[in-house]
Amino acid sequence: MPDFIAPPRNTASTFADMRGHHVAVRTPSLANAKAFYVNKLDFRVVAEWTYADEQLAYLAPPNDDHFYVEVLGGGEPSPTEVRPYTDLGDSLKYAGYHHFCLNVNNVDDTILKLRERGVTIVSEPFVLEAISRKLAFFHDPFGNLIELAEILP
Repeated sequence: MPDFIAPPRNTASTFADMRGHHVAVRTPSLANAKAFYVNKLDFRVVAEWTYADEQLAYLAPPNDDHFYVEVLGGGEPSPTEVRPYTDLGDSLKYAGYHHFCLNVNNVDDTILKLRERGVTIVSEPFVLEAISRKLAFFHDPFGNLIELAEILP
């Protein structure tokens, strides 16, 4: 199964106009977050703006104009909850936001390149047969967990 076969679209839904656009991550520093996403992951800065005491930006993957990571930086993020994202199993014990996912052509190659750039790898590549994917996880400097997914033949 190369990818999922989605059920028929519900064009009659009241919410038929909904589309995915971005995921937001809260950080103490927009500059530090931008440095990570731009320098380590080659993301592009699409837009920047301020709101109250925060600085925000949309960052896009190197070759994708349809998905953004919105970084909310500055101000005083509170409360500060540090989740144990050094172990994928332990991370699954927490409710709420867990991670966002980026599809890649080859998880092993991507993990190798991330390691070369000093990125912390949380989970080595593993295959999840139930969804025909090879997966791996890493996190940004603020502990936001990011999944890599390779669609298997």
